[in-house]
Amino acid sequence: MGAAIFDKGAGGVVGRSVKVDGPGASSRVRTLREGRLFPGSEHPMAAKARYLIFFQYCGTRYSGVMKSPSDQTILGVQNYLENAVQKLRPVNEVNIAISSRTDSGVHALCNSAHLDIQRKEGKPPFSAELLVNALNFHLKPEPISVIKAFHVADNFSARFRALSRTYVYRLVTGCWHHSQLPVFERNLCWPVSNTPLNTDIMKEAAQILLGTHDFSTFRSLNSETPFKSPLKTLLQVDVTPGFSISLQQNFHSHLKFWELTFRSRSFLYKQVRRMTGALVAVGQGRLMPRHIADLLEMRDSMAYPQNIIAPPDGLFLKNVEYDTKDLEVEESVIQ
Repeated sequence: MGAAIFDKGAGGVVGRSVKVDGPGASSRVRTLREGRLFPGSEHPMAAKARYLIFFQYCGTRYSGVMKSPSDQTILGVQNYLENAVQKLRPVNEVNIAISSRTDSGVHALCNSAHLDIQRKEGKPPFSAELLVNALNFHLKPEPISVIKAFHVADNFSARFRALSRTYVYRLVTGCWHHSQLPVFERNLCWPVSNTPLNTDIMKEAAQILLGTHDFSTFRSLNSETPFKSPLKTLLQVDVTPGFSISLQQNFHSHLKFWELTFRSRSFLYKQVRRMTGALVAVGQGRLMPRHIADLLEMRDSMAYPQNIIAPPDGLFLKNVEYDTKDLEVEESVIQ
């Protein structure tokens, strides 16, 4: 029997030229041309599609968003997402590529990831709406939800095509400890002080962080540190009043919420928590705005003041932004 040569396209592998000799050659030629079999395999070739999914989660009970070894007691959000996808019975082994890493205790109003799903012979690709509903069915009762899905090109990367990422850190004054918070706010904000913050001076310090800087002092060290440039461009740093839907006026009128918003194309490891901790220290009078400039100038992770990094509880990944043109893939391309 001769050889079949295949090209990879947006819908998977498609036949380009086929030469088959021997008994039953005509049927095998037809099968290969239609892309119904993998060369050298008895498994049916199916339509394959790449999807971009947006999802949210409460990070309190997870090791982070990234996958953890399956024998660990506490797993990552990715473990549960991939388990939900496998229950859809794809032909391929599914590996979800997360766009934005979050640590244990950090939440996401909107994170994103891409994945490929190849279905059995004769089954069309999932529509975006059906995929969302099916994944959410298999994710319950976990506090994880897929909120939107798009068909995207087969070379699309959720991580590298992202235009920006926006994080929000929620603060609350008027209490010292999370036990003094409304039940539905626990693990979702940082109680920083019994007394008000000087938010005007925090706003002044926040402007120092805007723009392109070497943020070495504002990152924690990990295995990726030697391979990542510390140069980052902050497009937005805001300090604004926040809110809580769980406040009861008769009982919680002393609580005041604030939000710190940071937007950049990407961030360093624990950069947002370090910037938040430094700005809160300014608001409490423990640092001055000029100290923020000094920390930037030092370019040394070890120069960051001890015991001021913000905890993970109040941090939310709010949004991952993409060019809308990347999300406009016609259905015919993936069939």
